[in-house]
Amino acid sequence: MNIAGGRFVITGGASLIGSHVAEELLAQGAREVVLLDNFALGTPEAARHLLGDERVKLVRGDILRINELYDAFQGADGVFAIAGFLTLPLTQNPPLGLAVNVEGQVNVFEACRYQGVGKVVFSSSIAAYGEPGPGLIDEDSPSNLAPFQPGAVLYSCTKLIGEALCKLYAAKHGVHAVALRYSTVYGERQHYRGVNALYIIENYDRIVRGERPTLPGDGSEVHDYIHVADVARANVMAMASDVSGEVFNVVTGEQTTVKRIVEILLDITGSKLEPEHASAGGAVKSTSGTVLDLSRAKIERMLGWRPEVGIEAGLRRLIEWRKSQPD
Repeated sequence: MNIAGGRFVITGGASLIGSHVAEELLAQGAREVVLLDNFALGTPEAARHLLGDERVKLVRGDILRINELYDAFQGADGVFAIAGFLTLPLTQNPPLGLAVNVEGQVNVFEACRYQGVGKVVFSSSIAAYGEPGPGLIDEDSPSNLAPFQPGAVLYSCTKLIGEALCKLYAAKHGVHAVALRYSTVYGERQHYRGVNALYIIENYDRIVRGERPTLPGDGSEVHDYIHVADVARANVMAMASDVSGEVFNVVTGEQTTVKRIVEILLDITGSKLEPEHASAGGAVKSTSGTVLDLSRAKIERMLGWRPEVGIEAGLRRLIEWRKSQPD
């Protein structure tokens, strides 16, 4: 599919990932980009910098109201299905979170089928794997949800359902679809809803206030932190490709401890504060192990994508953005 000259709709368009996907589409010459959002979790401010471009339309809409999707998807070449509840808000409001993540995604695919949309790129998560075990984790690895907290299990299951919808609608209805499993996404326009990325922004805020940053346990917990600009490129590359019915890890393949995150934050801010060790207590968590070996081989082979923003450069970009924001 050609991105240049195309019309694309982004559900959850006023979000961290949605706004960056819009930027990438515009940079590649899209004719029109519709940002569909009900602003329950996203905010108009996340997309305000895009609204000066006449090719961008910000539309209030809800994926639980299928009639609004019919209207928005008319004439669309592709849809980026990004709207959804993350683990933390889903845990806080399971009835609405499950409705959005399951019924809402069914509505997206039904509206795409009805309006003849050529392709859907669905935002999934490495949470689909559950708690990772030893060894390389690729797209054929089984799910291990038993150790997860209940809210995290529910979230993981909704992502597996979304991936199954991609394959079902591609095979049965000709709605081409690709699912992208993101690791921990962070970057400019960072919100306070991502369970693992929340650790970054909360510790930065503590440092700015002159408070010691915190380390859970001994600080050896690891995550695969992926900058949102790399995630946006993966989305647009998946849309442009001829690939359908596939699931891809969108990951760096690098393990970064939470201790290292704090070290980078202290270095960037020039702070001499000493981290303090603290128990996570009853905090909502997903993965929390000391080993996380995620493979990006499949997406490199089939789409030619690889990450470009390293963790230190990415955190510097995030902090520069955060410094420009009002308290």
